[in-house]
Amino acid sequence: MKQNITHITLLVNDYDETIAFYTEKLQFSVLENISGDDGRRWVTLAPKGYSGSAFALIKATTPAQQERVGNQTGGTVSFFLNTDDIERDLAHFRQQNVSIVRDMVHEPWGKVAIFTDLYGNLWDLIETP
Repeated sequence: MKQNITHITLLVNDYDETIAFYTEKLQFSVLENISGDDGRRWVTLAPKGYSGSAFALIKATTPAQQERVGNQTGGTVSFFLNTDDIERDLAHFRQQNVSIVRDMVHEPWGKVAIFTDLYGNLWDLIETP
């Protein structure tokens, strides 16, 4: 049997501000941006060098969903972004005013820094050895 995860839900307040942040500041690509007749949208984003998993943006519409925007995992790191050059990416993030919560440290599994997205979700930026 062969399986893989194709999409991960990212709860957002607004599609367009989320697309702008991820494409301009983090240099992600928009894979799909389809509007339905009923006002719903199917928007997927992935990092450059996309390798199979992408975000499916879901606009928070209920109070319970709105409470989770920016805190999808209760305050722990939500997402992990691997890179081939952490110093390059951190320099770019700083130029784009992306909030760096913890600067790069060396861990047994590689170089790691923590940043937040526009809603406050915590991300690990990781360069593996």
